[in-house]
Amino acid sequence: MHVDAATLERTIAIFGGIIVALVSGIALKNDWNSTGADNNVFKLMLALLCIGAIVAVLAGANVLGNLPKAA
Repeated sequence: MHVDAATLERTIAIFGGIIVALVSGIALKNDWNSTGADNNVFKLMLALLCIGAIVAVLAGANVLGNLPKAA
């Protein structure tokens, strides 16, 4: 297997995205029952972080961003 800079970058993005998604998902689960406006904003930020990490994993795995060129 040939490892170039793009392959290494995609691999790091996938592993980093998985770690960030897991940590933010666990933090969101642990903070789910808290009340208050500031805690609701924190939960929203954690949810957006988790969604962004999942998008980064999908982009690193070539699932997103592979649109064919127009003819």
